[in-house]
Amino acid sequence: MIFVIANQKGGVGKTTTAINFAAGLAILGHKTLLLDLDPQGNASTGLGLSQEDRSRTTYDLIFSPSAAADCVHATGISDLFLCPATSDLASADLELAASENRSFMLRQSLRDTDFATLGFSFVVIDCPPSLNLLTINALVAGDSVIVPLQTEFFALEGLSQLILTIREVRQSANPALRIEGVLLTMQDNRNRLAQQVEDDARQTLGDLVFKTAIPRNVRVSEAPSFAQPVITYDPASKGSEAYQAFVREVLVRHPPAMKG
Repeated sequence: MIFVIANQKGGVGKTTTAINFAAGLAILGHKTLLLDLDPQGNASTGLGLSQEDRSRTTYDLIFSPSAAADCVHATGISDLFLCPATSDLASADLELAASENRSFMLRQSLRDTDFATLGFSFVVIDCPPSLNLLTINALVAGDSVIVPLQTEFFALEGLSQLILTIREVRQSANPALRIEGVLLTMQDNRNRLAQQVEDDARQTLGDLVFKTAIPRNVRVSEAPSFAQPVITYDPASKGSEAYQAFVREVLVRHPPAMKG
């Protein structure tokens, strides 16, 4: 199953969610690939892969599916693998635009026989913070979209555009795509505004909002500087416990995928 972590607004905890969601799946025994589709490469850095070790990247996976095995790197977590990104991916938008098959390139690569032989139970795609062709490729390739949403004043602004884009992708290229849900991030229950934003989101979006919310937590912020997900950096922290609960909440919806 392919999960797409997307929000065109930056700074909402998208990459942090992608890293910890993928790590949480792996820790439960599911062979998982974190696919870094953001030219900034923060997910790759957050899992400790240096620039020097990124000779084959998501760029190669998109344009040379036969290189799939060479693009996949083991991480320090058992069952968690990474397809990294570098700034080279920034040029992919232009190259995709010139392709007749521009929206389907990643989908074709992930359905290629060479990729299938790698045997991943889950693929988690960390999208760039924009609705560009890379994000469209992720949506066309994906099964389900998870939208991290920061509990701040402008949180719901822009969400309608993402939902509209998902709807258009469903109508034109990927009818099976679904919105898995909206994950509230950086929640601070001591802050009245944050609580109001959460209330508004739950009233507006209903069951689309996950029951689990990710709190604002210093351990979550520290973990990337130690090249770890917070789930392994400090398993007992509130941030880690929240991400573990989020992983369990998602897996309850997908019992067939719960085999290792």
